[in-house]
Order: sequence, then C-alpha cells, then structure tokens
Amino acid sequence: MIKLCAFLGNFGKEYRLHRHNVAWLFLDSTRIASTLQWSSKFKGSIAQTDVGAGKVYFLKPHTFMNLSGESVVEAARFYRCAPDEILVIHDELEMPFGTFGYKFSGGLGGHNGLRSLEQHLGTRDFWRLRFGIGRPDHDDIAGYVLSPFERSQLEILNSRLFPEAEKTLYELFVEGIEGFDTRYKKVRVELGA
Repeated sequence: MIKLCAFLGNFGKEYRLHRHNVAWLFLDSTRIASTLQWSSKFKGSIAQTDVGAGKVYFLKPHTFMNLSGESVVEAARFYRCAPDEILVIHDELEMPFGTFGYKFSGGLGGHNGLRSLEQHLGTRDFWRLRFGIGRPDHDDIAGYVLSPFERSQLEILNSRLFPEAEKTLYELFVEGIEGFDTRYKKVRVELGA
C-alpha cells in the first residue's frame, strides 16, 4: 500500500512549466489538488488526504531536484513509511513524450532526483510513476529538462495524458499498487488532433 507520494520538481515560479516539473504539473491538474491543505514541513510542502484504504501523504520537496532525497527521507521516517510504500512521481528522459508508466525499483537513468532518493533511503526499491519527456536531439540534457514544455505539449498533458494518469492513481489508492508495473508499465496517449 502506498502511504507517501513524493512529487519531484524544482521550487519557484520560474521552474513551474519546466519538463523537470512535470510531476508538480500533474498534481496541480488533479481533482484532489484543490482539496489539499498544505503545510511547510520536511523541507517541503506536505498534505494528507483520506483516499482508498486510508491516509495518503502528498509531498512536494522544496530542496530542488538534486536534493529531493533529503525531504523524502524526513517525511518517510516521520510517517513510518517503508521504501516500498513510497511512490515517487518524476520526469523520465528514457520514455517518449505522451507516455507514462509505473515501475518498481530499477536503474536511475541519470536522474539526479532519483539518485538523491537512493542515497538517502539506502535503496532503489521504491515505486515510481514516470512521465515521459523524451530525449533531446542534442547533448545539453540539463538545459533540456530545465526548459519549458511547448504550448502544444502542455495541451496534450492537460487534456489527455494527465487525466489518464489520474485514473490509474485513484485505482492504485483503492486497489493497491501490486501489479501496476506490468499493467501500466507504459501507457501512451494519442498525440494526433
């Protein structure tokens, strides 16, 4: 059962629409977002909701992406969440834009936020909800993830991808996450008009 959902991103208005902040954009798009009451704690913002089988905590670290593990481990310790009770929502270079998927454990794919989580949790054995941002056709990865989505991409995220991902998230809260890494390993939305 997932007890803690950690939405990775960078804190600050200037980062809001960046590819690295797709998890925060997703959270802001959900129906539940407007009902959450946030407080400052664990080097981030934390909110709780009763959904599915019990309480779920939503965390937005304010440590910047590369230090996300500091915030997540503090919250996990306080709420007594084992690593396999944590769902980390993040951007994924290795998946094409227009896709999302669940994964348990595995590699880090060069993602500094995930590297920080592994360092602070002492394991890679946590759940992930990955949003594909695709790989750029140049070598400036940092510049790419720290650049904004195109307007057409934001439209696809908000009208097609995020609603589909939100359905799976509610399903997870009601049914439990077991099997999601095979059932929803890679979900692709139609990018055409």
